[in-house]
Amino acid sequence: MKKIRVRFTKHGAVRYIGHLDVMRYFQKCIRRAKINVSYSAGYSPHQIMTFAAPLGVSLESEGEYMDLGIEDENPDCEAIKNALNESSVPGIRIKSVKVLPDDVGNAMASVYASSYEIGFYDDKKDACPSYEKLGELIDKMKTMDSCIYHKETRKTSRDIDLKEYIYDLRLSDSSDEPVIYMTINSSSADSIKPGFVMEFLCGIEGITLPANALKITRLDMFTQNENGELISLEEVGI
Repeated sequence: MKKIRVRFTKHGAVRYIGHLDVMRYFQKCIRRAKINVSYSAGYSPHQIMTFAAPLGVSLESEGEYMDLGIEDENPDCEAIKNALNESSVPGIRIKSVKVLPDDVGNAMASVYASSYEIGFYDDKKDACPSYEKLGELIDKMKTMDSCIYHKETRKTSRDIDLKEYIYDLRLSDSSDEPVIYMTINSSSADSIKPGFVMEFLCGIEGITLPANALKITRLDMFTQNENGELISLEEVGI
């Protein structure tokens, strides 16, 4: 069995489809595309596939990843990409298919960080910080010794220092459209959400964002190389 890594996008109406439905969708898409996928053994065999960090409902993405087991000894990546795209639906497009080295961990275990583009929906822009104000807030946040945020999950509740988990935070060059770019931790142990960062950022001056104001697009996901540098999950394949 060979493993391939599939990078795909998620835009439009399909952003409201949850992670489990995306998994079921690809199971059907792979069958329609007649991909020679590998199956597990046992009484209830299933396609051998692993997804990277799940994407929140309503978020869009340019960089989602799925690892897939293939029975072909020398997979034709371009043919697989075209077959999947021909069997796909609007909003989900395959950007690349690459063969993984045998010693590479699966996508889920490999994710260390994610990059995002964050803007505001048109009907909420007037109630959100201006380009100039966002720039001031980012500058203030970068000069702070710590950025304590109270993180709550279904099982835990604790204070974390966001500065330890933010690897890049900057404003777009153009003031015509205020957009923030950030790269943050997405590992299984210490992941944070872009909404956490935006909530803290605006809270520096007591600004409360309107509900559902953030237009969030995940741009890519990263792992670490042997030198601790971030590299795209796409770059791991051949």
